Amino acid sequence: MLGAIAGDIVGSVYERGSIKTKDFVLFSSRSHFTDDTVLTVALADSIMTGRSYAENMRRYYKWYPQAGYGGSFRQWATNPELGPYNSWGNGGAMRVSPAGFAYDDLDTVLNKAREFTEITHNHPEGVKGGQATAAAIFLARQGRTRDEIKVYIEYEFGYDLNRCVDEIRPTYQFDVSSQGTVPQAVRAFIDSSGFVDALRNAVSLGGDSDTLACITGGIAQAFYKGVPEDVQLRVYSALDDRLSDITRQFMERYGSG
Repeated sequence: MLGAIAGDIVGSVYERGSIKTKDFVLFSSRSHFTDDTVLTVALADSIMTGRSYAENMRRYYKWYPQAGYGGSFRQWATNPELGPYNSWGNGGAMRVSPAGFAYDDLDTVLNKAREFTEITHNHPEGVKGGQATAAAIFLARQGRTRDEIKVYIEYEFGYDLNRCVDEIRPTYQFDVSSQGTVPQAVRAFIDSSGFVDALRNAVSLGGDSDTLACITGGIAQAFYKGVPEDVQLRVYSALDDRLSDITRQFMERYGSG
């Protein structure tokens, strides 16, 4: 979970900037958390307390109304009568990382990822993105190799993960769809040599950089068994007390998996 938040904060200043290099400042005075972090922490809160995730998302939205949510989510969050809105966007995948860390068998991870995603993103592509992200985190926790994770994600979800980051980068554009974000984020992890390198891979693709790096960061945390201490310090310094406290509690309970 902390890795996903780190990715969100690192990518926050490069969104829509079409950055196409791994040579960039990791944290700056402008780095900040976005809706990716807010809704990730809301899920961690729900997992630990048992509070309805739909209720928690609406609560957190009220606390952080300017975090950068999409228009459809804003409508949903401000109208308790609204149900899922058939979204195929990457919003389900960006917030699902706690599910990959909190449960101890793959079937439960997949079921919980579906449950948490389809509250809003009940389009098949939206659900698939959430499940693929959570599954990759779980498999990384279990010590599976990059190749084993790649094969599973390709086979179970039909994503093409054969193009490396260097091949994707030149033509990749801003894309908020699940199918245009999750495979690329997973590949950014596969091509990485360490946690920070994974984030650099994701941001270097350009486009929806905070969400790309958020998804990649969750997988990288699980695979590399944690987040570097200097990155942790920068992340916690960017969070307020509420978000920081929930994140620390979740990390203490579930750690890097």
